[in-house]
Amino acid sequence: MAISMCYEFLEWFVSVASGSSGDSFLGTQGDVWDTQSDMLFATIGAICMVVFMSKIQDRQINKMKTQ
Repeated sequence: MAISMCYEFLEWFVSVASGSSGDSFLGTQGDVWDTQSDMLFATIGAICMVVFMSKIQDRQINKMKTQ
């Protein structure tokens, strides 16, 4: 989520710095909710990985401890 937020701030800065040409560079295609949807999907992906991969990570950590 933090990486997504930093990237969205970078996109925003580029858009502000370049004026009207920023929208064509960013490829938002007129979607005013592009930034929010990108960050939402990044958050959903991060939550899914924590939920689905935490047991695998715990097993790998336990395996490392026994070696």
